[in-house]
Amino acid sequence: MRVPVLSIRGLPLMPTKPSRARRWLKEGKAKIVYNDLNIFQIQLVKYASDKTQPIVIGVDPGKLYTGIAVQSAKFTLWMAHLQLPFETVKKRMEQRAMMRRGRRGRRINRKVAFNKRAHRQARFDNRRGCKIAPSIRANRDLEWRVLNELCVIFPFETIVYEVVKARGNKGFSPVMVGQFWQLERLEAFGDVKPIKGWETAQIRTQLGLEKQKHSKGDAISATHAIDGVALACSAFIEYGVMDRYSMGWRGSVTVTSAPFAVIRRPPICRRQLHLMVAAKGGVRRKYGGTKTRHGFRKGDYVEATQGNKTYRGWVSGDTDKCVSVSNADWKRLGQFSKNKVQLLKRATGLIVTATKVAKLREWRGEGFLPPSLVATGSIPVADFALASLPSQF
Repeated sequence: MRVPVLSIRGLPLMPTKPSRARRWLKEGKAKIVYNDLNIFQIQLVKYASDKTQPIVIGVDPGKLYTGIAVQSAKFTLWMAHLQLPFETVKKRMEQRAMMRRGRRGRRINRKVAFNKRAHRQARFDNRRGCKIAPSIRANRDLEWRVLNELCVIFPFETIVYEVVKARGNKGFSPVMVGQFWQLERLEAFGDVKPIKGWETAQIRTQLGLEKQKHSKGDAISATHAIDGVALACSAFIEYGVMDRYSMGWRGSVTVTSAPFAVIRRPPICRRQLHLMVAAKGGVRRKYGGTKTRHGFRKGDYVEATQGNKTYRGWVSGDTDKCVSVSNADWKRLGQFSKNKVQLLKRATGLIVTATKVAKLREWRGEGFLPPSLVATGSIPVADFALASLPSQF
C-alpha cells in the first residue's frame, strides 16, 4: 500500500510508503490533508523533488456499475466500485413527465375549440441531434467527478477507457453518444487510450486476475474494479513479437494490494413545487431539496447519539425537532434530536465507504508469484480520513 503525497505547492507527487509518511508526520515535515474521496493523504511542508513516474487510471464503464483503478508499474494504488444512478434518474424522469402531463391536462379547457385553447407556442427548437439521455449523462458525470478528484491526488497523465460498440442496425445509440461525449471530455486530464472489451479480458487472463461474473452488483473488487486494474496495466504490458520465432507479452507490471472503496451519489430528491396529490386547503407541504431546518444539509456526514448508542451516517431528512440519519445504503438509522447531532464533514455530493483492502496476484512479466487472494481488514473510509494514520499502516 502507498500513501498519496502533495508538494508544498499542492501538486501531486509519487505516493510513498506508510512508514515514511508516519515518520514525516512525526518529524513535522508533512501534514494531513483531506479530499472528497476520503483517501488518506499528506502534504509536504518543505520543498522536495517533483519528479514523478508513470501512473495510469483504468475505467471500466457500465450501465449500473463502473470500476476504476489507479496503477503504477510497481503498485496498485487504489480501486473503486461506482454505483451509478441510472435507475434512479430514469424513474425520476418518467415521474417528471407524468406530472407535467397532469399539469398540462388541468390547465387546458377542452370545452372550447382547439384553436382557442391555451396552448403555448414553442419558444425554441428543442430537437437537437446531440442530446444525451439524462440517465446516461448522470452515469458519465459521476465518473467525471471521481476522476476530477483523483487528478489532485495522483500525478496521472493517461486514462485507459473501455469502449463498447452498439450491436444491430439501429441508427441511433444513446450509449455510443454518451461514450463519445465522455471520451472527448476526458482529454482534459491527459492522454485517453480506448480499449475494447475483448482486449480487457485477454489482459485480465494474462495477469491471472479472477473476475466474478455472477452477481455483478456485489460491491467487491472482483466484479468491476478488477477490470479497471487490467485496463490500467495495459499501459505497461503489451502483446507483440518476442523474437524471430515467437509472440508473447512484453513489459513488466506488479499488481499489489490496494484500498478499495464503494462510491455512490446520495439519492436526494429535488425540490418540488407541485406534488402529485394536492393537499387540503391548497397548501402544499415542503418536499425535496438539500436544506434542513436545523443548519444541516442533506448528505452531511454526522455523528448522532441516542441513549447509550452512537451512530455515524449521512443526513437524509428532517422534521420539526429531529434530524434523519441514514447509512451508506440510504437506509434510515433513526431520527435524532437536533441537539445530539454533531457535524463531522460537509456534504460533497458523494458517499464513499470502504469494505476491504484486497490482495491480488502479482505479475512481473517473468511469471506468477504465489497467489494471495485473502482480503484483510475493514476500514470505514469516512472515519479513516477524519483520523490520523491508522496503526495497520
